[in-house]
Amino acid sequence: MQQKKSSFSVWMAQIRLNFLLLAVFLVLIGLAISYKHTLSINAEFDFFHAALIMTGVILAHISVNLFNEYSDYFSRIDFNTVRTAFSGGTGMMVSGNTSPRAVIFTAVITLVISFAIGCYFAVVSHWIILVISLTGAVTIVVYTPLLQRIMLGEFFAGLTLGSFVVIGTCIAMTASPDMGLGQILTPGVLLISIPPGILTSLLLLINEFPDTEADRQGGRKHLVTHFGRQKAAFIYAFGLLLTFVTIMALPFLGMASKWIFLALIPLPPAFNTGYTTIRHC
Repeated sequence: MQQKKSSFSVWMAQIRLNFLLLAVFLVLIGLAISYKHTLSINAEFDFFHAALIMTGVILAHISVNLFNEYSDYFSRIDFNTVRTAFSGGTGMMVSGNTSPRAVIFTAVITLVISFAIGCYFAVVSHWIILVISLTGAVTIVVYTPLLQRIMLGEFFAGLTLGSFVVIGTCIAMTASPDMGLGQILTPGVLLISIPPGILTSLLLLINEFPDTEADRQGGRKHLVTHFGRQKAAFIYAFGLLLTFVTIMALPFLGMASKWIFLALIPLPPAFNTGYTTIRHC
């Protein structure tokens, strides 16, 4: 007899807890840049705001995961996918462990709280946070039913759930309402946000490979369904290359210190991942 899962373990699986580490690391990148800035101007680092930003971004990632699951359930994609640790959805609704009503309710609540946190920082930090938050909220809602059907899912995921998180964190932690856009949207912050954005897109892309047929049947049109596995594998490998080239270029452009070269530590396994993807697709 199969042992029934606890409600806690069911919901940890439903929100895809393992993927939430991405949100944590993205915020930490922005916080690291912000901390360096506060040291340079001899200001105090606001740990409460840092925790609030972390909460808001994690809730946003939970929301997009739940909206995605909800949509895939009703489009029948979740019934046709082969589940792995990183793709195919959680199957919690398919197995009856959670209900569509509970999932969409939680998706909306987490989105509303996350957006409210964004509105708070739009008031205390800078109005541009509202633009970033609103763009992210719209992306979360239309990601699966629209963006994933017009081959824009990977781009907007990387932009709003990747680069915008780093940029938004920096603005929320360092800006004030009277500052101009040129003061807060510096070339250094914008360039540093590019590698996290690319990697966020690539995380989505690599997890689309095993779901290709189910996604095609469900009406999705993304890079793998459009270009095929082989071309998509080369796109993935090129994205990895572009990520590390950007990182290596930053110190020479005067946009980051040489400490950023520590981010090149994963280069060998990344090379192996790109090679393996091309070889087996």
